[in-house]
Amino acid sequence: MRTTNPNFEFPKATFTEPTPYGYIYAGMIVDPPGRTPFVRGSSKRNDALARSKTVARRLEELDEVIKATVYRAVLIPPIEGMPRFDVIVLVQTTSPETISEVQTSEPYERLDADFVMAARNTRRIGDTEEPLSGSFLFNHFTAEDPEGAVEVWESFTGWYTAKIGVDNSTLLQPIGEAPYAFINYVRLPRGPIRFMLDQVARPSFYSFVRSNLSENGMGALPLFCEPI
Repeated sequence: MRTTNPNFEFPKATFTEPTPYGYIYAGMIVDPPGRTPFVRGSSKRNDALARSKTVARRLEELDEVIKATVYRAVLIPPIEGMPRFDVIVLVQTTSPETISEVQTSEPYERLDADFVMAARNTRRIGDTEEPLSGSFLFNHFTAEDPEGAVEVWESFTGWYTAKIGVDNSTLLQPIGEAPYAFINYVRLPRGPIRFMLDQVARPSFYSFVRSNLSENGMGALPLFCEPI
């Protein structure tokens, strides 16, 4: 992996110690939008969210679980290969080693997820869940070289903190096989539309961020959510 057109004006962000937790990212395809990226109200999704909240509460009763948060998608960009999860449950376990215990529990079996990725946090900026409100981004990165892709992502962090005002990021790297090199979990400084406009309005987004993704065979699939 290599960074082309390096932007020396924006050095890497300051990283904090990764969390010691394990993570279970569970995505459900319930009633995603058709051609529009905006996720409209749906009684079917509301039912799924209510069921997921019940399961999340049951999961939080386990000794191995710290927190289980349910998210509903608010915007799913029409990008090729984009995951269509309109309900997401993110489970934090006491450690990566306790993930398997949670996954064999009775509450977990009730999740009925379409996609599951066990992960650990390997890079972190600030605290993504303080506060646990507002808009959140789950950015699914694909890469020809998953390990090298983290270095490329690191090179962008200073651009996002300086230009877009992002002050947090929790990088979730998969444990075992997964279609994604990592998922970047971020609390956004503003809503999804403004966040995307702030990026595309800047020439350096194309010359620096997008060009390096392309040069290194990487793709970014952003899914925007709100916690419930």
